[in-house]
Amino acid sequence: MKLKQLESLLGSLQQFSNPKIELEQYPTGPHIASRMLYTAENSFEDVNSKVVADFGCGCGTLGLAAGLLGAESIIGLDIDAESLEIAYENADELELDMDYIQCDINSLNWRGQIVETVVMNPPFGTRRKGADMNFLSLAMKVASQAVYSLHKTTTREHVKRAALRDYNARSAEVICELRYDVPQLYIFHKKKEVDIAVDLWRFVPQRTQERSL
Repeated sequence: MKLKQLESLLGSLQQFSNPKIELEQYPTGPHIASRMLYTAENSFEDVNSKVVADFGCGCGTLGLAAGLLGAESIIGLDIDAESLEIAYENADELELDMDYIQCDINSLNWRGQIVETVVMNPPFGTRRKGADMNFLSLAMKVASQAVYSLHKTTTREHVKRAALRDYNARSAEVICELRYDVPQLYIFHKKKEVDIAVDLWRFVPQRTQERSL
């Protein structure tokens, strides 16, 4: 599938109907989502025929992008039931099978199938400090092959240091810098739209053989 086709399909998906600020719910736009998964597959072969988990999946955009690129199976995890209902509808619209689990990522005790690749757009930690790093820590424990994650560019050095020192990453690489379009969703937003510089990271665990927690 070509990049433009992938972006077009993702652009048709429903997004949050009632976003919750305490969960830092912002839609992952088709521009970023398509490039994130397209790069994961075409540059590193981390999607096709792989088991992919989407942590904090929201409306399912990243996981469904993996499905469109040939993932063997897709698992979406999110704490918010309303978001998961939208994700179900999006999967039906694209005629994709995706398993969804309602859970708190921070208390996840994974006993499921082997997950090779984790993709995620975690909370940036603006409402709850360290939320983004909690997501990354757990993803590094679950993924057997690679973790793809978005983080504010301003946190680059902190993210790299924590990944290599604390989360047992064999490598932590910024694949590219992207512009995250944050729409005017909440009452405290004064501008119609704000662009935030974000890094697309690829993290590789120390051990890349199959494993489960």
